[in-house]
Amino acid sequence: RPGMPPGGRMPMAGLQVGPPGAPPYGAATPLRPGLPQAMMDPFRKRLLTPQAQPPMATPRRGVKRRKMADKVLPQRIRELVPESQAYMDLLAFERKLDQTIARKRMEIQEAIKKPLTQKRKLRIYISNTFTPAKEEGEGGERVASWELRVEGKLLEDPSKQKRKFSSFFKSLVIELDKELYGPDNHLVEWHRMPTTQETDGFQVKRPGDVNVKCTLLLMLDHQPPQYKLDPRLARLLGVHTQTRASIMQALWLYIKHNKLQDSHEKEFINCNRYFRQIFNCVRMRFSEIPMKLAGLLQHPDPIIINHTISVDPNDQKKTACYDIDVEVDDPLKAQMSNFLASTTNQQEIASLDAKIHETIESINQLKTQRDFMLSFSNNPQDFIQEWIKSQRRDLKIITDVIGNPEEERRAEFYQQPWAQEAVGRHIFAKVQQRRQELEQVLGIRLT
Repeated sequence: RPGMPPGGRMPMAGLQVGPPGAPPYGAATPLRPGLPQAMMDPFRKRLLTPQAQPPMATPRRGVKRRKMADKVLPQRIRELVPESQAYMDLLAFERKLDQTIARKRMEIQEAIKKPLTQKRKLRIYISNTFTPAKEEGEGGERVASWELRVEGKLLEDPSKQKRKFSSFFKSLVIELDKELYGPDNHLVEWHRMPTTQETDGFQVKRPGDVNVKCTLLLMLDHQPPQYKLDPRLARLLGVHTQTRASIMQALWLYIKHNKLQDSHEKEFINCNRYFRQIFNCVRMRFSEIPMKLAGLLQHPDPIIINHTISVDPNDQKKTACYDIDVEVDDPLKAQMSNFLASTTNQQEIASLDAKIHETIESINQLKTQRDFMLSFSNNPQDFIQEWIKSQRRDLKIITDVIGNPEEERRAEFYQQPWAQEAVGRHIFAKVQQRRQELEQVLGIRLT
């Protein structure tokens, strides 16, 4: 055979015998006839290396991600096992459940973006104590003084973490009688700063032995910030104090209801007589509304409490209580955030999905083996012949064999008319190759 070394025998190509997926009942993979051993080793190593490595338990990057379709049983298996319809019904229910959960997660994500608050009652307790002056020789203070306490707590607070009293306010101002304490010492102010530490109450101590009238100004800390509208625009929109987004929404509803948007140029608003008085223009763009609205927004009105600090010993145990409405975070918001961030069941679900995929793959392999054995039992002779042909085609593809090894291994193949010419051509090629090698070694040209 051309390309075959002298004195060498052509090895017999072996065939794999046995069901698919099972180890062959013969020798190792045959070598390609006429291929040197040095050229065959890398190929064999390339084939055997993946088989020698055990499957990795941990998922690697680049591994094909399993999909929902991989869980579906093939139709031929469902026809073979009617009880598998219960599994397909569960799979359909799981698909609907996954769609519902995904939709709910999206709804929760959208809801969290909006402020979720509840109105609660914050009860403010205002009390004071009086310390009379001590005579000389007695222990204690020589100057009479009083101490004012401002405290508070939420009523019916279901949350486990109690909020500090100062966290509800942006600022607190206590205005004392200017005639008693002068223009420079009659104000006590507290303003929230980035480094402010929250407290459960405020205490003010001043000298004095007479009743003092004071005014408490409490500025609530709204989140998101709220603004007070200009009285004219507030009467028009029916909104007094609200967030900027709510004010813009109310303004747009008024424009839409009164058809103030220009029918031809949609980006313009034709002001009616009320808008002309408020915005001082006949026509304006939508993009100009935030700028014009900024001049009409003011800080909300503070909560004003008038209180009298009494130095009468009989009034020391009296406490004034005031209830005000405050907005607190809805407990449902924390539950929504925990639901979105929860990964407690993800690992368990992933492991169960992996088991389902492995079971389906095992069922498919068993079905393939069953078909193999069933075809073999029905007609063993035809099945073996067809299977050998299939294995021969696979072997040619795997080993990259050119020609027909089954014919080439017989002596009749080399008794054909072309064999003599092929041998001559092969010997001539070898002579030419040897001649070129001699020319290179001797540095001469043979003629």
